[in-house]
Amino acid sequence: MKFTPKSSRALLVCSLLFMGQPAICFPAVHVAGDKPVKKNKSPARENRPAPSVAFVVERLLSRIEENIVRSAEAMPEGKFNFTPEDLNINGSDFKGVRSFAGQIKHLATDNLEIWSPVSGEKVRGDISDVNGPESIRTKAQIIQYLKESFALGHKVIATLTRENAFETVPFRGNMIARLDLAFYALTHANEHYGQMAVYLRLCGIVPPASRTQ
Repeated sequence: MKFTPKSSRALLVCSLLFMGQPAICFPAVHVAGDKPVKKNKSPARENRPAPSVAFVVERLLSRIEENIVRSAEAMPEGKFNFTPEDLNINGSDFKGVRSFAGQIKHLATDNLEIWSPVSGEKVRGDISDVNGPESIRTKAQIIQYLKESFALGHKVIATLTRENAFETVPFRGNMIARLDLAFYALTHANEHYGQMAVYLRLCGIVPPASRTQ
């Protein structure tokens, strides 16, 4: 997924909506003869402070992380390198797509590369491209790598405030707002979660988030 300032506009709009800005209200429309509905005002609700930037982004990250980690854990070790190309589905075109393990390693690698500029930390030295370190191969190693990438995300989110959310940091040749990068990390991870869910179903496994309680 290529990130450009133009592609970030929608994310910025979303981030503004999440920052506790006053809601846009429209006057109620009453039909002739109807009695206006009285609304009970709750003092507790009126006095409730707006959620912080960190709280809102953290809540989204936690939900996305849960879906992804549980999906990774649900795939058996023997099928971790599964790719839809293996099924030779008539009329399909999966040639060269990433394996299930490859999806996770790429997702985790991009997590680290997106969050690191926001935190000011250097990306780990064994990352040479977007597919992650070659030394990470087993299911246990890949899941640990995935969890470490999300841990950095939580660490970064905790530093976000209304004052610094729109400060820009260098990212892949552009200057991008901290909050913009945060939402980019979330949307990118969620895109790969969608692919992971399809891979699981192709292996006869219902994604944990889709199972009935």
